Amino acid sequence: MRGLARREFCLVLLRRMADVRPDLVTDALPRLEATRAEAHAAHTRWQALQHAPRAPRGLNLRTAVLGPPEELEDRRFGDLDVQVRRWPLPLWPHLYWEVLSGPGGSVLNEHLVRRPGSPVPPAATDDLLVWEHVLDDVVGLPGAVSVDPGVVTRWEVRLPGGVRAAFVWGLLQQVSRTTTR
Repeated sequence: MRGLARREFCLVLLRRMADVRPDLVTDALPRLEATRAEAHAAHTRWQALQHAPRAPRGLNLRTAVLGPPEELEDRRFGDLDVQVRRWPLPLWPHLYWEVLSGPGGSVLNEHLVRRPGSPVPPAATDDLLVWEHVLDDVVGLPGAVSVDPGVVTRWEVRLPGGVRAAFVWGLLQQVSRTTTR
């Protein structure tokens, strides 16, 4: 896709992460050899593609930008046959970008997931690593309760002891503790 590839896709993901953790996004830009202006341009281009009548849609757009997936898996959920595609991204070598697609290439879900063999230690309620753990690492902890905040790019998991884990695109952004009186 003209003007977008995996590096630029990382910049697109960073745009939503900057809403929650601008400090981490600022630190990440040099690792991609990118400027704020390039990040803004990548996001603008992605948004234009999302709304352009002649641009590829759904899975076809992701494939045009990211290339062929490194992994492809067929799954069945109830009566629905879906495909799971995973791509490595340069900013997070221990993660994959995962896209779950339905019939006709419709994108049902997409987020960052743990890559097999990742050196990141398992998540624990008292040891959550920001920008290392992903939603799947935390949602399976004992007592975890998923909360959909109503924004497609975000998710929250509430854990025992008043711990709240906030995610953007499936990557842990913040851990906070609520105190009860």
